[in-house]
Amino acid sequence: MTTMAKSGVVRVCFVCLGNICRSPTAEAVFRRDVEAAGIAHRFEIDSAGTGDWHVGELAHPRTRATAEQHGIAITHRAQRFTSADFARFDWIVAMDRGNVQALRDLAPDDGARAKIHMFRAWESDAPLHAEVPDPYYSGQFDLVLEICERASAGLLAHLRAKHGI
Repeated sequence: MTTMAKSGVVRVCFVCLGNICRSPTAEAVFRRDVEAAGIAHRFEIDSAGTGDWHVGELAHPRTRATAEQHGIAITHRAQRFTSADFARFDWIVAMDRGNVQALRDLAPDDGARAKIHMFRAWESDAPLHAEVPDPYYSGQFDLVLEICERASAGLLAHLRAKHGI
């Protein structure tokens, strides 16, 4: 039985490498979308990284600035995704194939691995297996926000249909 079935709350965690660029952006955009839909009480939303380099830090300054330009506040502090998080979340949403593989390697069983999904799978016009590019070195913070907005809308529609919200 999933945690959703027990509580009526859908638990979603967005995952990238360091949890300072892509996943906190996805978390903040999805949170905004859920709140705008008036269904925030039906969701627990978080983000984490597969690495521990930035644990405790605020999101990258350009990540926060880009989000703020779009009226989105990112206050999340980086944390690392652990094997215990598989029991905590119903949906584990990865930003790229490397994150998917790291999560699969960490997963305790097939049930946990089944919770892992690529974020852009819910972006209607994205190519098959598309990734959210890492802006840490490329500087593509605006593009990441745009992708997160498109994928968030698709993910929210999917979860509303799947969970009857």
